[in-house]
Amino acid sequence: MIKVTILCVGKLKEGYWREACAEYTKRMSRFADFSIIEVNEERLPDDPSQAQIYNTLKKEGERILAKLPAGAAVIPMCIEGKLYDSPSLAALTEELASGGVSHIVFVIGGSWGLSDEVKNTAKIRMSMSRMTFPHQLARVMLCEQIYRAFQINGGGKYHK
Repeated sequence: MIKVTILCVGKLKEGYWREACAEYTKRMSRFADFSIIEVNEERLPDDPSQAQIYNTLKKEGERILAKLPAGAAVIPMCIEGKLYDSPSLAALTEELASGGVSHIVFVIGGSWGLSDEVKNTAKIRMSMSRMTFPHQLARVMLCEQIYRAFQINGGGKYHK
């Protein structure tokens, strides 16, 4: 069974976001060994300098890199990434699995994004949209889209 992980910066603060992710984690258990791993986010002042932002990205990036499993297909979520529709994401997951990948890791950064070091670990960068979403919502949306992709690949009726 393929492993799918969402590796993200920060914790979900509101219960309804945690419940939504828990629901998709439960649904995904039919298709994959699915998990969400959180790393601590850095605190910044309200008006941080570029140096403070850089240091934050570096520290969060080091935490992320320490959690990346060897041999995993890493897919950072970033605004400059490729846009995928749901069938394309399904095709990508199927292609990776049939190509011998046993673990796919989607990475969501903190409020300032991801360090270049994290982005450079990947051959594939993905964007949900050119719009900006709260990272908590983005996590739920990614859970749903991963579930949808596996439903499409499994011939389920969830995707219409």
